[in-house]
Amino acid sequence: MSEVRHLVITGRVQGVWYRASMAQEAERLGVTGWVKNRSDGSVEAMVAGTPEQVAAIMNWARRGPPAAQVAHVAVEIGSAQEVAGLSGFEQRR
Repeated sequence: MSEVRHLVITGRVQGVWYRASMAQEAERLGVTGWVKNRSDGSVEAMVAGTPEQVAAIMNWARRGPPAAQVAHVAVEIGSAQEVAGLSGFEQRR
């Protein structure tokens, strides 16, 4: 069974390798989706996988890479259509 979650991560999350680190962790966990910077300084991600995989990447998102200072992770249920056609995890601009 697959879960899809939309995340918006706020805090010191741009310029600290957050996107690259999240993509690396997602690949390690087998999570499908994407991550990108937003113009307001936050990071947005769409993640899909088993409930265990999604829980693991959301736990990682709350910490981020060593240089990040995550203030909050807003989580919403996403739609499978939003990750349809993706075979891995990608960084978007």
